[in-house]
Amino acid sequence: MNKILLCCAAGMSTSMLMQKMEKSAKEQELDVLVEAVSFDDFADKIDEFDVCLLGPQIKYKFAEFQTLAAEKNKPVAVINTMDYGMMNGKKVLQDALALIHSRGE
Repeated sequence: MNKILLCCAAGMSTSMLMQKMEKSAKEQELDVLVEAVSFDDFADKIDEFDVCLLGPQIKYKFAEFQTLAAEKNKPVAVINTMDYGMMNGKKVLQDALALIHSRGE
């Protein structure tokens, strides 16, 4: 199972995206867990996940989160602004899975 963590300011907008990603995974019969949290929960949650995607509104946290995640060999990326705005769960899911698989998982 691939585990994807979504982070944004409060976890609200990423919760909507999470639902779209879960729907896309189900349609593709993919075994994926997606969870949305506020950026305050990142450090407590990253160990449980394969990748973390940040909402564009907190891209200023990218360097900080990348440093923490690198210590645990976990990739972090900022979600494409257009995909985020359009709530394109299928594309964001593809991007997350590509990050996971690029690590050799």
